Amino acid sequence: MQIRTLLASAATVAVLAGCASGGGQTQSAPEETAGASSATTTYEGTLPCRSCDGIDLTVNLAGTESSPAPERTFTLEANYLNHPQDPEPEAYDGQWEVMTGTAVDPQATVYELTPDGEGQIYYFQKIDDSTLELIDPQRRRFENGEMLRLTRQ
Repeated sequence: MQIRTLLASAATVAVLAGCASGGGQTQSAPEETAGASSATTTYEGTLPCRSCDGIDLTVNLAGTESSPAPERTFTLEANYLNHPQDPEPEAYDGQWEVMTGTAVDPQATVYELTPDGEGQIYYFQKIDDSTLELIDPQRRRFENGEMLRLTRQ
C-alpha cells in the first residue's frame, strides 16, 4: 500500500469524519548545525489512518530555506500502526522547495516535497518554527488540519 493512498485516506477521514484520536502525536525537534547549509531538521507525527491505528511519519529536511535548491533534500518515512495487511515501512527521498502563499494566507510558507522517481508530491505548510501541517496540492488546509501536523524534533 502506498503512502500517498494512505495520506489521501487520512486527509479524507480528517476532513469528512473528524474522528481520529486526538492523543499521541509524536513530536520532534530539528538537528541543525549553526550556519551550515547542510543542516537537517526532523519533523515527526502520527497521522490518522482509516484502516490502522495511525501512520507514524518522519520527515527529514536537509538544508535550509536559504540553501541553494540542490542542497535541499528530504527523506520521508511512513510506518503503519496495527495495519491488518502489515505493510513494510515506506521511504521516499527527493528535493524540497520553498513556496509562498496558500489559498487563504498569501504570506504562508509552504514546503513542496518532490520524491525522486515515482511518488506523489507532498505539501506542508509551516505553521510555526516547530510545526508543519500536511495540506492539499491546491495549498489549502484541511478542516481538521491539526490532526495532520508534524512537530520538530
